[in-house]
Amino acid sequence: MAKDLKTTLLTVAMILGLVLATGANSEAGQQQFRRLAVKDYVDKMKAGWIGQMAGVGWGGPTEFRWRGQIIPKEKMPKWKPEMINQFEQDDIYVEMTFLRTLELYGLDASIRQAGIDFANSGYMLWHANNAGRTNLRKGIAPPDSGHPKLNEHADDIDYQIEADYAGLIAPGLPNFGIRLGEIFGRLMNYGDGLYGGQFVSGMYAEAFFEKDMEKVVRAGMHCIPEGSQYYECIADVLKWWKENPNDWEKTWQLIEDKYDLDPAYRKGTCGNKGGFNIDAKINGAYIVMGLLYGERDPDKTIIISTRCGQDSDCNPSNAAGVLFTSIGFSNLPERFTSALDKEGKFSHTPYNFPLLVHVCESLSRAAIIRAGGRIDRDDKGLETFVIPVEEPKPSALEQCWEPGPIANSRFTEAELLHIDPPPTDEDEGDKSADVQDLDKAIAKIAQGWSIKNCVSDEFFGLHNEFAGRENVLATHPESEEVPCTISKRVKIPGGGAKLHLTVGYIELLDWLLIVKANGDGLLKTVVGSDTAEGGWRDITVDLSKYAGSEIMLELMNASNDASYEIALWTKIQIDSY
Repeated sequence: MAKDLKTTLLTVAMILGLVLATGANSEAGQQQFRRLAVKDYVDKMKAGWIGQMAGVGWGGPTEFRWRGQIIPKEKMPKWKPEMINQFEQDDIYVEMTFLRTLELYGLDASIRQAGIDFANSGYMLWHANNAGRTNLRKGIAPPDSGHPKLNEHADDIDYQIEADYAGLIAPGLPNFGIRLGEIFGRLMNYGDGLYGGQFVSGMYAEAFFEKDMEKVVRAGMHCIPEGSQYYECIADVLKWWKENPNDWEKTWQLIEDKYDLDPAYRKGTCGNKGGFNIDAKINGAYIVMGLLYGERDPDKTIIISTRCGQDSDCNPSNAAGVLFTSIGFSNLPERFTSALDKEGKFSHTPYNFPLLVHVCESLSRAAIIRAGGRIDRDDKGLETFVIPVEEPKPSALEQCWEPGPIANSRFTEAELLHIDPPPTDEDEGDKSADVQDLDKAIAKIAQGWSIKNCVSDEFFGLHNEFAGRENVLATHPESEEVPCTISKRVKIPGGGAKLHLTVGYIELLDWLLIVKANGDGLLKTVVGSDTAEGGWRDITVDLSKYAGSEIMLELMNASNDASYEIALWTKIQIDSY
């Protein structure tokens, strides 16, 4: 009997011990971890940057040339290895300003410090980025700099195209990417414009562990609020992909019908004319198109995202960045890595490629520790990231067309002392133009001429030096249909005269030059890479047929079947015979 009692007590003790142990393990097991060798992290992170550079380089020549239509297959550029060296692209250099803030001020860098650093950037910007930076330089502090009441571009694509950094330094940490969006994405965006960046960073964070692109896309969706139009758009793309798994063009048309042509889904974007759609969500759909229909093939992914049109360099840049992260640098086709210039510096940043990789690794180490992870080292000295599994916690739902109140946030006098944008472009000698009277600006290069239908902001106007030339006037039409026009009433001498022009273009952005006299066309020519060697072109127009008469001479910066592009003028001169 005693023996039986002893046996019974031992059995109870064992069961109790197992129960207690199970409870302890269960409690400890509530926090799960994923492991990623540091060398594998670096390999994948490097690939993510290469993917961005490949996507924007390959898609660059097509940007906004096809809007509301699929780019014909024969119009897709051919890949060349040297296209990888994309150091002057806003898709890439803007996010390096954010990395620099984190590098200098740590992971707790404030949104106000982020705003100061962004205000001090010297590169060219457009849309929400440009509007946000202009607000910051005026003393409007974030988050108001990106609020739709003060920034009409708040739903645009900008933070989406530059949020890659947030996922690349946060492997498996979606909440860190969401938080970075609340710091850096608020500088210029709001609502869907912000969510696009958080969606992209969430996909990158998952791509370090997942090869299935559907799962990667769904991981990104978990990082944004379900009630947003952005979430709805990505959910639609997944649904239509399931319904049309072998016909990406049919899915493209469904996207076009709803997210481009339906005014209910165009309420928050500035781009509402001529098929021009810079809204974050439709371009986010084109990122997903490449990832889902690309079937993990680098070329196919980039080509499909590009051929969807609209912002067709930014979208393949995001898509390829995510895909290449899942593939890893060491597994990439050599054509994407062989011509990389490791010493080339990204515009207005201290970073070349090796330094960029080093900074990202350092920040990722800090982010993992901050999130409750650790870095293990084995007996051979090999390190492994041990990363806590997180449930994403999206930002609150907000909509640009029904925004909440502004914060009335302004920089203090002390903060304003730290906002001092560089007067020159370190690489090209570009002296930034203030918002100026364009008639006064053109008088510096051509007396007596007037100008109309042209955008006036901090870039468009007279630059003391730009692209290797002095006194350069930059113009941009106010609309695609109506060209920017420089005009003058001129008396042509009896012996005749010639008009001499020196005009230029910005890389990848060609434009149409039209010269008219009394409404008659004298010249119509494209100014771009095929016609302007070294970025500049000298043109002479004979005016002898008007000898002895007075004419109205018009020089037009017009759209070249694409978005209405930038023209550069450094000489407008009439010489008599």
